[in-house]
Amino acid sequence: MTEPSLWMQQVADDPQHSHWYVERFRKLEREGTDVYGEARLIDAMAARGSHILDAGCGSGRTGGYLHRAGHRVVGVDVDPVLIAAAEEDHPGPRWIVQDLAELDLPAVGIDEPFDLIVSAGNVMAFLAPSTRGTVLSRVRAHLRDDGRAVIGFGAGRGYTFDEFLDVAGTAGLKPDVLLSTWDVRPFIDDSEFLVAVLRPE
Repeated sequence: MTEPSLWMQQVADDPQHSHWYVERFRKLEREGTDVYGEARLIDAMAARGSHILDAGCGSGRTGGYLHRAGHRVVGVDVDPVLIAAAEEDHPGPRWIVQDLAELDLPAVGIDEPFDLIVSAGNVMAFLAPSTRGTVLSRVRAHLRDDGRAVIGFGAGRGYTFDEFLDVAGTAGLKPDVLLSTWDVRPFIDDSEFLVAVLRPE
């Protein structure tokens, strides 16, 4: 049996947590806060009309932006509350409830591999530790051989950047570029955030 993600463990402890998260980002957007920095980077990397997977899509802000920019987007998240919010706030992409540790999109009729897979919003840090390698292996399995996966998360969350890169290598993904922000600042030893652009080995 797959260990529940740390996110879903948090939801089990506080059933209102997902609703709070949805409303937090709705409020930020209403106030004019830029919540689309991750999506702009992915859009810049992608040919128009690319097939893009938003892995751990949350309430859909990244995938929704990419859809409006002209890409073919699928969003996956384990939390049905977040998927319902994505469907309401960002119609257009296909939003799917699935655990990334059990990611199997051909099983729901999505056979085409992805040009780009993005995982923003600290998704990697919310995985159950026992599923980290499995999730990255599932990401690799859904990626084109010439595709790229872009994964970002912060330091101090119980998953070091070196550990992540080691697990990614075992899963068949190696770094092309390491950044410290979504606005393309270089990664250095004391960076507090990692944006890893990975490609299949």
